[in-house]
Amino acid sequence: MFTTLKNAWGIPDLRKKILFTLMIIVLFRLGAAVPVPFLDASVLQNMVSDTGNLLGYLDILSGGAFANATIFALSITPYITSSIVIQLLTVAIPALERMAKEGEDGRKQLQKITRYTTVGLALLQAFAYYTMLRNQAGAVLYTSGFSGVFAALVIMGAFIGGAMLIVYMGERIDDHGVGNGISLILFSGIVSRGPHALQKLWAYFKLAFGDNPQSIYLLTVPLIIVLFLALIVAIIVMTNAERRIPVQYAKKVVGRKMYGGQSTFIPIKVNMSNVMPIIFASSLLAIPGTIKAFVDPNGTGMLGKILGAFNYNTFLYAALYFVLILAFNYFYVAIQYNPIEISNNLRNNSGTIPGIRPGRPTSDFIARIISKITLIGGVVLALIATLPIGVGAVTRMNISLGGTSIIIVVGVALDTFRQLESQMMMRHYKGFLE
Repeated sequence: MFTTLKNAWGIPDLRKKILFTLMIIVLFRLGAAVPVPFLDASVLQNMVSDTGNLLGYLDILSGGAFANATIFALSITPYITSSIVIQLLTVAIPALERMAKEGEDGRKQLQKITRYTTVGLALLQAFAYYTMLRNQAGAVLYTSGFSGVFAALVIMGAFIGGAMLIVYMGERIDDHGVGNGISLILFSGIVSRGPHALQKLWAYFKLAFGDNPQSIYLLTVPLIIVLFLALIVAIIVMTNAERRIPVQYAKKVVGRKMYGGQSTFIPIKVNMSNVMPIIFASSLLAIPGTIKAFVDPNGTGMLGKILGAFNYNTFLYAALYFVLILAFNYFYVAIQYNPIEISNNLRNNSGTIPGIRPGRPTSDFIARIISKITLIGGVVLALIATLPIGVGAVTRMNISLGGTSIIIVVGVALDTFRQLESQMMMRHYKGFLE
């Protein structure tokens, strides 16, 4: 990793791209500290203190911007939601499917549609969060009369403008920087919470030597660190793991030349859906905790007790989380990979899988392979996501060590370094003209 950075820094063109990317990330972190007028940050911090509700999940993705009531409070959640919606509709709507197959022009049209959808979703989310904050005593400074209307417009305008500014900065990284812009912004927001997590770990460790020493933390703090490192290794292995299906192409004579005959493979990655199933499952399970925060915060009624069962550190939450990740993993892979289409493409290019007849037997064989790999990938994802919950419940330590955050950070880092290596390879490639 350090060798890659050193070699990339030695290339002037790549050095400019790295510096441009770092400048955008710094601007993003500065924007995450610009407060939105007419909001009391202390009230918001109390609202997101419960990691089981949707606001706590949003605060993690925004790198603490929501709890501090800043202009980047919505972070990139409108854009992520918009991208997922358009991606799903591409499978369901033939016009969007044709657009996706039109190459660069079609990709630009889909990007434009995604951007417009992001504006609409940002407007809806800004209005929803303003309404939610207005119902909390003291969160919004002005709630009635002309001052209340003006405050509402300013708050929602700041939320929407901040979300769109993040999208713009991400696109600038795509054009002039290194890596995927939106992913890097999400990466920087999550990494910015690292010092806070280390501070919590140090506070727990000091409890073992205080006036009322709790020696259990001498064991649990190192355990958390080892778990963190083990999760990173597991994510790297899972991200790079793949099942290779061998493919043999038939020889054919064109004129006086013979083409084909080579052997290759179809790579089926273990983690085909990346972090999407975890995002879907987290968003869905965060809804009961959010409802509880506004319907029955004391949990004295029947509804409060039912919603309380969905708290982040309960066994029911972990079990549902595990099952939902598996289900969403199968769902996401099913809309992304079509075994029949893969089989038809092989047959049209005179390719076959050794020992498998072309046509339906090939598609059934690919479907069985994808189903098994999807199960393995889903189980590993679910274990990575739920293991920190179990460890936190046993050790009674809360340091915001989420499996989702670790997967995003490691995945984005691997992808960025992979792009750096490919760009260095392009610049050092010696063709037949040299």
